[in-house]
Amino acid sequence: MCTNGVNVSQFKMMLEQMDDQVALNRRWTHKLYHTASDAEYAKTAETLKEIQGLLDEARALLTDAQDALDKDASSASGVTVNLV
Repeated sequence: MCTNGVNVSQFKMMLEQMDDQVALNRRWTHKLYHTASDAEYAKTAETLKEIQGLLDEARALLTDAQDALDKDASSASGVTVNLV
């Protein structure tokens, strides 16, 4: 369905793809953190731990964006086109 010229379903799918990519990067960062920590690379491990937190925040914001999209699409006063 398109609302105000935006395909909402496709937009949601793109946000989900971004979340999947961030989740994958978070998992790899977690693995690298353990590798650095096990090797006693304290500064590297600390930085990777910080990155994990930032990626968690990014995922939370992507969830917020999905919620906001639902609200925006439902309250849009413009033209709505449904595929039949």
